[in-house]
Amino acid sequence: MFCGGYKSIAMKKLQLIINPAAGMKQGKKYLADIVAYFGGKGYISTVFVTEKHGDATDFVVRYGADHDMVVCVGGDGTFNEVVAGIVGSGIDVPIGYIPAGSTNDFAASLKLSDDVMRACQDIAEGREQKLDVGLFNGRSFSYVASFGAFTKASYATPQSIKNALGHLAYILEGIMDIPQIKPLHLSIDANGEVREGDYIFGAVSNSTSLGGVLTLDPGIVDMNDGVFEIMLIKSPVSITELNVIIKALTTKQYDCSMIDFIRTSNAVIHADKNMAWSLDGEYEPGSERIEVANKHSAIRILKR
Repeated sequence: MFCGGYKSIAMKKLQLIINPAAGMKQGKKYLADIVAYFGGKGYISTVFVTEKHGDATDFVVRYGADHDMVVCVGGDGTFNEVVAGIVGSGIDVPIGYIPAGSTNDFAASLKLSDDVMRACQDIAEGREQKLDVGLFNGRSFSYVASFGAFTKASYATPQSIKNALGHLAYILEGIMDIPQIKPLHLSIDANGEVREGDYIFGAVSNSTSLGGVLTLDPGIVDMNDGVFEIMLIKSPVSITELNVIIKALTTKQYDCSMIDFIRTSNAVIHADKNMAWSLDGEYEPGSERIEVANKHSAIRILKR
């Protein structure tokens, strides 16, 4: 870690967390420019560079309270770790997010610029927006907890392939998984109602993007309303049922026989303990009982 070379009593403190391996390594490339820009806006930056999974969370927990703002440069996984540090430690500082990952699905939902220096400007000159955060058996997630078709691609695709192909890498990896797609049995208790069935895909989300593959109608998603949108796609046994699913997803009309669509602030899911999940694009092991809960207005993010 190091500090930007600015001297002023009025300077605020900025914790700048960078994942140098994310995406096309934009954070590493623009590091000096980022520090200089925020210095000109009245912030003295202390830079923390991640080397392994969990570093960003550790940095926030240990040093976040000593700063006036936390800015992360990386992908949705890096942002997830920063959020986990904020929520887990109870630190009340605003977050700036400079998306520099391979796909940046959550950043796209927030309409954050993927131009590094424009993103810096939006943070420095933007306003605070409160956002809900999800809890998955106590672990924080920023925008989606998903299982089933395509979600393995989010955490199984090698980083080198993600860097080279971006979002296309996820799609190609997902296509390779199609022959292995099998229905997964689970039940979900939400809003006093239990639903049970065989599903090929499911997501608990606070975003217009579901696992980087499907999208929800922006008109029904409010990222700070205290509730999740849960989509469970049933396993089709005929071409007719498959067509029903395709039509529902393309028209964003989810009230159909092949999709369970639920809006709730919390739910309990019973599933096979070996069923893998993806939390914000990172692997999460399964559990026989999963409690998901919406932590309303848990973080403050700076944006235009």
